[in-house]
Amino acid sequence: MAGKRDYYEVLGVSRNASADEIKKAYRKLARKYHPDLNPNDKEAEEKFKEVSEAYQVLSDPEKRKMYDQFGHAAFSGASGGEGAGFGGFEGFGGFGDMGLDDILEDLLGGFFGGGRRRSSGRRRERTYQREEGEDIYQTVTISLEDAYKGTTLTLEVPRYVVCEKCAGTGEKAGSEPKVCPECGGAGQVTYAQGFMHITQTCPRCGGTGYLKEPCEACNGRGLVLQKETIKVRIPPGVDNGTKLRVPGKGHSGRFGGVAGDLWVIVNVLPHPLYERKGDNLYLKVNINVAEAILGTKIEVPLIDGSTETVEIPSGIQSGETVRIPGKGMPKLKSSGYGDLILVVNVIIPKEKDLSRKAKKLVKELKEELPVPERFTKKK
Repeated sequence: MAGKRDYYEVLGVSRNASADEIKKAYRKLARKYHPDLNPNDKEAEEKFKEVSEAYQVLSDPEKRKMYDQFGHAAFSGASGGEGAGFGGFEGFGGFGDMGLDDILEDLLGGFFGGGRRRSSGRRRERTYQREEGEDIYQTVTISLEDAYKGTTLTLEVPRYVVCEKCAGTGEKAGSEPKVCPECGGAGQVTYAQGFMHITQTCPRCGGTGYLKEPCEACNGRGLVLQKETIKVRIPPGVDNGTKLRVPGKGHSGRFGGVAGDLWVIVNVLPHPLYERKGDNLYLKVNINVAEAILGTKIEVPLIDGSTETVEIPSGIQSGETVRIPGKGMPKLKSSGYGDLILVVNVIIPKEKDLSRKAKKLVKELKEELPVPERFTKKK
């Protein structure tokens, strides 16, 4: 069966996935590739067939057992004749224990009446069930200063809203129903799989046997895309990857279903001075040798734009730190602030950069300073 993808790979599940996991994965993919939502898209149609075929096998315990043991060869017809396999899989049949009505419920807001269509030719009325809208994800970029104090952003968000012209039905108002060309008005279609013939609710008309003209404004989708201006409050203390939820500002639902949410993903730009680690900020501070020996006081810039005088203790070494409590970032999920941590770097000038007087003083200092232990033993 060269060319066929592994059924587990098709559904995106592991080989030890539970029946519920397989069913959930199938619903998600069927919703994505269903022909009604991808009109005239041959690639989506083929993918829909592929995931339907994979689900048909993996949702059946016996077929799954055979597939796990023999792979696609279990259904290739190599042993037991051509009718034993699924090589003739066509169309959108074969949904295992989850009929097409279930998929249409997810995709189109419900299925179209119970039971199978009788041969009387009577058209069943379409019933609509609520369909929840999908979430929208949008990334924003802010400065570290904005992350410190918080800010309000105005976003232009493209989102699907209910079509006003058809009130979300997807059907042209006043249009006359026509016989479905897929099922010829029967409301059901039959697909051959070897010696088996499987009858399913027609995927195009949903079992009504009839189609109405699609709404021109939304092309039958029931939703139209439009940009909406939404103000989003960014709270103090956000960090890279923080997700903020704006309820009800995702894509609209259909037939009274609730709208999805807008999720704002925050990206904080690097700062030229500060490095952030959690709620703490780190700032590199350069001092000279004399300041390191004797200690000093320096003016330190803070993230809020103010400054603070900080004492650097005498004898400090390069790499040692001085902590300033409460001068870091606000804590997003609690009160209080992190710390500002100064990382000290002692600058040793080169001899060529020293004045004649400085060289003389350094030589005198060298004579006065104690000679340190040259080698440090391991602890």
